[in-house]
Amino acid sequence: MGRSPCCEKAHTNKGAWTKEEDDRLVAYIKAHGEGCWRSLPKAAGLLRCGKSCRLRWINYLRPDLKRGNFTEEEDELIMKLHSLLGNKWSLIAGRLPGRTDNEIKNYWNTHIRRKLLSRGSTRPPAPCQEEKAMVMKPVKREAGLCFSCSLGLPKSTDCKCSNFLGLRTAMLDFRSLEMK
Repeated sequence: MGRSPCCEKAHTNKGAWTKEEDDRLVAYIKAHGEGCWRSLPKAAGLLRCGKSCRLRWINYLRPDLKRGNFTEEEDELIMKLHSLLGNKWSLIAGRLPGRTDNEIKNYWNTHIRRKLLSRGSTRPPAPCQEEKAMVMKPVKREAGLCFSCSLGLPKSTDCKCSNFLGLRTAMLDFRSLEMK
């Protein structure tokens, strides 16, 4: 008993993606949208598994991804959110449009943490009581309010409250978050 494999391993490409594969994946998603990742490779004519296609799209090919270095503003926001949420990278990524959770996690571990260590600190400054209260209080379940807006942080021009992380959840409950 167990989970069925994500794809037939015998007929799948592994390793680096080619330009042609990238083009096929992008063209298919533009024409049909992000649907069932398990059936997408066959429909798009790719010899890849669905998980590989999903990760390639999310982490590299999405048109809304930001390329290049993080800004000072992004650094400060990551530090502030990390002090409130800890290592909840996908929640932090929801507040930084165009950045993936994995990209933020790697940036934290390779840059920001080192910056904090060089200052003689292993953690960013502790959040004030007001910031803690913003996360700990129950969130109103109003339509159109996303996680980042519920924290009371300045609203980004790219905020898509009614479709947070593409999940159409309208609201998430953050009462269970622990403060350390």
